[in-house]
Amino acid sequence: MYHYNLIITGRVQGVGFRYSTVEKARQLGVVGYVSNMPDGAVYIEAEGDEQDLGDFIAWCRQGPSMALVEDVKIETEPAKGYHNFEVKH
Repeated sequence: MYHYNLIITGRVQGVGFRYSTVEKARQLGVVGYVSNMPDGAVYIEAEGDEQDLGDFIAWCRQGPSMALVEDVKIETEPAKGYHNFEVKH
């Protein structure tokens, strides 16, 4: 089980990014959460196997159709044992 923290910047709030992220994560079997940050970025904690997380991160670099992703910063951490993927407000 791998764990990544992602900070996604660009036009990523107000475009359905969080809810599209939940849908994509659940399709891939990735667990964790997504939330908006006060500075306009989106923050994600994601856990899963290496292949699924690779596919998930590739999707995050594009996002939903109305998003304009400028950058994705990625950090690793030990897995926290999430059981599902959700939006945190």
